[in-house]
Amino acid sequence: MKNIIYKLSLAIIISISTFSCTNTTSPVSDTIDQKDTTLSIAKQIAETKFGIEIKNYTIEKSSIKKNEFFSTVLQRHGISYPRVIEAVNASKEIFDVRRLRQGNTYYTFKTKDSTNTTEYFIYHLNKTNYIKYDFRDSIMVSEHELQIRVDTNVALGVINSSLWVSFRNAGYDPMLSMELSDIYAWTIDFYGLQKGDSYKVIYEKRYIDTTYIGLGKVLSSHFEHSSHNYKAYIFEQDSIEDYFDEEGGSLRRAFLKAPLRYSRISSRFSNSRLHPIYKIRRPHHGVDYAAPTGTPVNTIGDGKVIFIGRKGGFGKLIRIKHNGTYTTGYAHLSRYAKGLKVGNFVKQGVTIGYVGSTGAATGPHLDFRVYKSGTPIDPLKMKSPPAVPIKDSLLGEFNNTIAEFEKMYL
Repeated sequence: MKNIIYKLSLAIIISISTFSCTNTTSPVSDTIDQKDTTLSIAKQIAETKFGIEIKNYTIEKSSIKKNEFFSTVLQRHGISYPRVIEAVNASKEIFDVRRLRQGNTYYTFKTKDSTNTTEYFIYHLNKTNYIKYDFRDSIMVSEHELQIRVDTNVALGVINSSLWVSFRNAGYDPMLSMELSDIYAWTIDFYGLQKGDSYKVIYEKRYIDTTYIGLGKVLSSHFEHSSHNYKAYIFEQDSIEDYFDEEGGSLRRAFLKAPLRYSRISSRFSNSRLHPIYKIRRPHHGVDYAAPTGTPVNTIGDGKVIFIGRKGGFGKLIRIKHNGTYTTGYAHLSRYAKGLKVGNFVKQGVTIGYVGSTGAATGPHLDFRVYKSGTPIDPLKMKSPPAVPIKDSLLGEFNNTIAEFEKMYL
């Protein structure tokens, strides 16, 4: 947590970034220990790639093609077959060359003289890790991890249709909507967002050099919904990072607001609903979430699986007993999570099955039900007590953290 506060303070002190209603990025890296090294590190990054001085080489980027082998790739770039065998032997303890994957990126560094000799071969294992072959003398093989730069960013916006669309249209990573849906899963019904709801989010963006590789953490958020400002701040307590409101109360609850992420409500809790198949009015003591077949369904709270199987019009059904009071049901599933069986204890948020249309269903959706002491209740009206708040001994540090975050919104 102190590292986060240091980064935020540093961003403010040296004015690395200013924030407005546009997507603004500050080059604040959690790998920089002293602010006076920022310029020298930036200069070094610009002059090197994979730790190699780029001024001496012509760099070619390509990717592994279908049915290509380590030997054919290297030979195409001028590495003789005996040197290829040397490279294979040199890398045995580090990388099995038979594991080349179609589509993975590689780079060759060739001298700028008339010989056009390949002196380095870089193979990307994934976005962050690579194997480096140095052919300049005795072949040296090593594995490296690219330095990830983490920038702090602020997103501001108003919702006109959906949170996803709002982020996308404003030029932000729309995956932020998924992050917020997780943070506020216990406090905001994201299926009931309204036009005019607004947000302010401080979050991290991860880069390798200048290439964006995805979101980091959401550090803080203000979410205006139904005339209420829901605030969230990340804070570490007992070695666990979690999100808390401005008073230090945990945003986690005993139950999630919904059992799946981002769909729409197609039918609500009712004592008299016209059944879409049977064409008669009958109670519908649950909430239907329309979603594509295969959408993961998550348990809304810790509990024990007490039923898994087919049950009449419910089709494939799972029931979970959470405590002596509450039980939940998840119906019309296409399939169950692998290995799930009666008696299993499942943690909150774990995928237990997948949306389908088994049983009496006109299309793919989840029929979600909640029972309180055996009686069905409206899941959308269920209240749940908060989790452990900030300890009194940490409130001073927590309030300082809030103050630093709040400066970032100005």
